[in-house]
Amino acid sequence: MRLMRHASVIALLAGALVLPAFAPSAAGAQDARAIVRYADSVANAAVAEHRTAGVSVAVVKNGKPIVLKGYGFADLENDVPATAQTVYRIGSVTKQFTSAAIMRLMEQGRLTLDDTIQKFLPGYPAQGNRVTVRHLLNHTSGIRNYTSMGPRWERVMRLDLAPDTMVALFANEPFDFKPGDAYRYNNSGYFLLGAIIEKLSGKSYGQYVQDEFFTPLGLRNTVYCDQAPLIKRRAQGYVPTPDGKSFINAEPLSMTQPYAAGSLCSTVGDLVTWTQALAGGKVVSAASYRMMTTPGTLNDGKPITYGFGLGMGVLAGHRQVSHNGGINGFISELHHYPDDSLITVVLTNTSALTAVQVERLVARRALGIRDLSTVPIAASALERFVGEYGTGNGRTRIFVENGRLRARQGPQPAFGLKHVGNERFVRDDNDEVQYEFAPGTPAPSFVRRQGNNSATVTRVVP
Repeated sequence: MRLMRHASVIALLAGALVLPAFAPSAAGAQDARAIVRYADSVANAAVAEHRTAGVSVAVVKNGKPIVLKGYGFADLENDVPATAQTVYRIGSVTKQFTSAAIMRLMEQGRLTLDDTIQKFLPGYPAQGNRVTVRHLLNHTSGIRNYTSMGPRWERVMRLDLAPDTMVALFANEPFDFKPGDAYRYNNSGYFLLGAIIEKLSGKSYGQYVQDEFFTPLGLRNTVYCDQAPLIKRRAQGYVPTPDGKSFINAEPLSMTQPYAAGSLCSTVGDLVTWTQALAGGKVVSAASYRMMTTPGTLNDGKPITYGFGLGMGVLAGHRQVSHNGGINGFISELHHYPDDSLITVVLTNTSALTAVQVERLVARRALGIRDLSTVPIAASALERFVGEYGTGNGRTRIFVENGRLRARQGPQPAFGLKHVGNERFVRDDNDEVQYEFAPGTPAPSFVRRQGNNSATVTRVVP
């Protein structure tokens, strides 16, 4: 769930590697040790460079854990180390639990995906639109996203509010588009799915997922993350200071606000167990899981990359099913590479993109993806790229540091840009993100490419 209000220490190693309960081949053991060393170096660097206060990492290959560790601190004020058992807010990773709950109710004959929401929430003002359960699941409803409503939502984000009160916050807002016409990530839709689950089950959302999923699957450290109850090993959330050298406590958020869109807490180990159970037919049927992991289509037939609570993508030719989460003080990454029998989980307690970077680096190493080679470029040639570039979504500053090109997007930590030839650059931590600068001195713009998506970002003239 993207709930952070603003688009916004030597590493202490904690936790232990859980070794596979079998006798691996010498080559396999060597590969595993190399992945462990690499994960250690990446995670320890993230902590040492103050890109996160703490991070927990799981890497599971062929059902066997290779990495299950914590690094840094779960609680800076009390010097509590992060471990594999640290409990983090997981934000929008919650959505796959909500989606699975809806699919289970569908299997029980309690609803169909093409039922309108008025069947379950008769008082909801659809404003003449036909909004179905399917639209809510794949973010194509057009309903206004309450976490994008600016001050109107920010004024109440600390308050404990009943679900009906939260729904009233966005229910009468104009639709962004006709249901099914477009894809737009939408927490309001998942909030309404939570209300439907409560209506059909007669239980609160938190109690339903506890009874149906957490207890039967042995997810002992996964809970509805209310503020008041004592939750053992719960991490505290932080935000980097503007200079990137320290942290402050994240802005408070009532956990009644994310609800079925982002209210859960969990550990890296529990999320591995959940992913194995979900993909293995222990949560919903194989047919239901296929629907969850099949990209949707819009009214005009154009495909999207999202199913039900899960996104589909490719990492250097390796198919992945994944979701991430961002909530005040926390970022989470949960990725399943089914064709490679690989699961990676990275949870951080800092509102920065560190979890994204760590997961991508560790996954690439575990998948055996080779990095693009660096091509030398004269330091003087870098000067034409230096400057500030902007789009409607924010600013990117390109600068030279120690003879290397670097970039900073908004308040996020800076990252390196590696030259791969013909004045084309890729991110140090993800060479699928490419930057190609336009001719001219200084460069008037650059094109940022990732997969099939591209965007032109123009220089901001002082």
